[in-house]
Amino acid sequence: MLPHQLNPVIEPQFEAVNNYIINHLHSGVPLVEKIGHYIVESGGKRIRPLLVLLAANAAGYKGEHHVQLAAVIEFIHTATLLHDDVVDNSELRRGNDTANAKWGNAPSVLVGDFLYSRAFQIMVEINKMEIMKVISNATTIIAEGEVMQLLNARNPDTTEASYMQVILGKTAMLFEAATETGAILADAEQEQQEALRLYGRHIGIAFQIIDDVMDYLSSAEEMGKNVGDDLAEGKATLPLIHAMREGSDEQRTLIRQAIRKGGLDDLQPIMEIVHATGSIDYARDIAYGEADKAIKALDVLPDSSFKQTMIQLADLAVKRSS
Repeated sequence: MLPHQLNPVIEPQFEAVNNYIINHLHSGVPLVEKIGHYIVESGGKRIRPLLVLLAANAAGYKGEHHVQLAAVIEFIHTATLLHDDVVDNSELRRGNDTANAKWGNAPSVLVGDFLYSRAFQIMVEINKMEIMKVISNATTIIAEGEVMQLLNARNPDTTEASYMQVILGKTAMLFEAATETGAILADAEQEQQEALRLYGRHIGIAFQIIDDVMDYLSSAEEMGKNVGDDLAEGKATLPLIHAMREGSDEQRTLIRQAIRKGGLDDLQPIMEIVHATGSIDYARDIAYGEADKAIKALDVLPDSSFKQTMIQLADLAVKRSS
């Protein structure tokens, strides 16, 4: 079951978001439109825009601007994907060739810029300054998170605290912005707004940790990306950080060398070390703890089908296989 199918009331709203996104990809430059459609329609679950819809509904919103706001969040997310794939030299995304693999780096970066700009155009139409403040702050932090990740590349001394700071910036921040702005749109009380903000933050952290775990579990068909991509890029993600902490001197040395040089020459033995040291279970436990925090944050919201769906979504985020 796809996340948006958890709640039948959300289904038509979710479809309205999809239609709005497609209708707002138009451009007088054909290549912009072609790449925009390619990346937006390439099979993502659209969890972030779904969170906007759920948060707004859970906070009692009755208008229609949440559809526009959900599209804003998805455009920003898509822009970051285009930029990330160029930075990481990725060739596969959601089981398809990346835009940079098909059209090159320069068009991918520039279309990412176009999508960022389109997102801010739509925000102006929503005309709620507090939402613009949250999202402009979020995009700044996301950019900083990406730069931090770049600085940590091929650094085996990356700490768990540094790793968490990176994923808070590059991933969780947009989840947080999605739920917080949904609450702002609904003119929710401050306590509910803060609860929804924290829900987004914690589910975003959990989502990214599970993503990093799957890099040492899944096949390319399940993940929609190349297995071992993180190791190939020299990323010291949570499973590797824990394995270096808990492994033998020999295991630690092998992982450190692999992170420094990048590539996949040592992928198989490192996958074995990650499992042998309990690093998969450790990372999963951290993710489950974040999902529990997300669910706990919702206590202040009144009971509704939307709140229940958000609880289900937190569970789904840590139990997914792709």
